[in-house]
Amino acid sequence: MALNATWEELFGGSAPPGQPATMTLAGVPAPDSGGGGGDANLKADVGPWHEAGNTAGELRTSTGTSLTDLDTANEGVGGGTAGFASSGALTEILGTWKTRLTAVRDECGRLEGALKSAGRDFGERETATQRKIAAEAPAPARKEG
Repeated sequence: MALNATWEELFGGSAPPGQPATMTLAGVPAPDSGGGGGDANLKADVGPWHEAGNTAGELRTSTGTSLTDLDTANEGVGGGTAGFASSGALTEILGTWKTRLTAVRDECGRLEGALKSAGRDFGERETATQRKIAAEAPAPARKEG
């Protein structure tokens, strides 16, 4: 079965009657499909990956600071609330918040490295692909005369 026939068999019902099935990416139609999808060339930039990694790093730092502030704010609370029923609840709440903030801090640290690495890898692949395309492109014809 030809590719177009297979495509029509799988997705033909999604197109208006008499129109071929088309593909979209993230709901944006391809420019040649009549849907006004814009530029058909994929544009890649390393910047957003590094920016996201930097943001994750900043969140890691601020969450670490929050953990320190939480400990500092709760120093002596146990002694000052001894005998009150709320003392146990305060201790429990402190423990759960420390667990949550520690998990957020650690995940932000993991994401910082992963996002920056993804950006670096993506940029290296993009550069390698551009070089390969340039190397395989036919040389432009020279004008003689």
